[in-house]
Amino acid sequence: MSPRVVIVGGGPGGYEAALVAVKAGAEVTLIERHGLGGNAVLTDVVPSKTVIATAEWLTIAGRASELGIRRHDGDEIARDLTVDMGQVNSRVKALVRKQSGDIGARLERNGVRVVAGEARLDGPHTVVVGDERLEADAVLLAVGARPRVVPGCEPDGERILTWTQLYDLDELPEHLIVVGSGVTGAEFAGAYRLLGAEVTLVASKDRVLAREDPDASAHLTQVFRDRGMHLVGGRAASVARTADGVRVTLEDGTVLEGSHALMAVGSVPNTEGLGLEEAGVELDDRGLIRVDRVSRTTARGVYAAGDCTGVLPLASVAATQGRIAMAHALGDAVTPLDLGLVASNVFTVPEIASVGASEAELKERGLFYEVSTLDLARNPRAKMLGIDEGFVKVFGHTVTGQVFGAVIVAPRAGEHIFPLSLAVAHHLTVDDVADAFTVYPSLTGTIAEAARRLHRMEDPRKG
Repeated sequence: MSPRVVIVGGGPGGYEAALVAVKAGAEVTLIERHGLGGNAVLTDVVPSKTVIATAEWLTIAGRASELGIRRHDGDEIARDLTVDMGQVNSRVKALVRKQSGDIGARLERNGVRVVAGEARLDGPHTVVVGDERLEADAVLLAVGARPRVVPGCEPDGERILTWTQLYDLDELPEHLIVVGSGVTGAEFAGAYRLLGAEVTLVASKDRVLAREDPDASAHLTQVFRDRGMHLVGGRAASVARTADGVRVTLEDGTVLEGSHALMAVGSVPNTEGLGLEEAGVELDDRGLIRVDRVSRTTARGVYAAGDCTGVLPLASVAATQGRIAMAHALGDAVTPLDLGLVASNVFTVPEIASVGASEAELKERGLFYEVSTLDLARNPRAKMLGIDEGFVKVFGHTVTGQVFGAVIVAPRAGEHIFPLSLAVAHHLTVDDVADAFTVYPSLTGTIAEAARRLHRMEDPRKG
């Protein structure tokens, strides 16, 4: 008899796990209450990055005259550019439907049974959905998270918004106040400023993206200021509707007024009402499911993946957790999750990509390391493309040259971090990276050059 697997949640952690499990010969049922793809496809990654891509293209078009591109009448192209927010969001929703549908079709082709509905556990080996009771040899919980709501700052879906509600706007906000300067806040603030909205970003620290590399964070903070974004330090105490907009009051008494407010102050897991604690699944004080490095919860046979675990809120991590969970549950070889190998990207313009240890972590661990930082503006391919900002930063061991980590600030940085991700994952040295051929001219040439600068010649007197 095939092992029975029940997966609750159809986001990256859930659908990737389903594909692994069915390939291993399991009988798989996946339960999803909203739509396949989860937050990553429906309300977060796919839609937000689509809006950001539109903003990026607008920026590229705006610099066309620098490259000698003009209208037939000789006027600059940028003067006629405007954004139809309704059309942008219609495209976003169409892409979301397409991606969600593609996931559903793939699951169906592979023999995964998909059930629409709300699920809860009745013990560690039974999942109840509607009138159906599903017995399972292994259960995976991939129930995701939702935007955090701060008391006094409750969204109304019209003027006070979470990031899931932005895609219903038909017009570009005249003045968007973004509360929260983490990844979500920075991405949307940057995108809407490029789209033409006046933007005020409320940051609890003295810079945006305070958890990122300090040089990268400082660079993006300056970019935002140069683009005319208003940066205000503090925390929101309340947000209220006015006759024609919103009023944001900070804890220090500062009052900000705008047309719309976006609340980007974190998320909370969707773990209530699922019967988890009764089934022996332990939660932490924030309601997150406790898991180990192979995605096991404290209940035998029950696994969890994604934002509901609080491990790292990335779609790639959720998918990896789901795959690891199924490999472990079904007796395949398992490599435990190693967060030190995770590559991440902030989709601002420019992007910030990073992998491996940060400089702060290297200092905390007392490791001997050197840093090589090169500006992209000196790269010939960057000059051709009109790229005049950004940098590559590589951390290498002082003695062995092992690549400990890296940061790239550049257009499409998320695409360029991959060779350094390979270097970190496979314990390559800066010489390994430097000796590999790069295309000339290419932006990756700066990666090789940054690594080359960390080469250490052996003392000829030795031996």
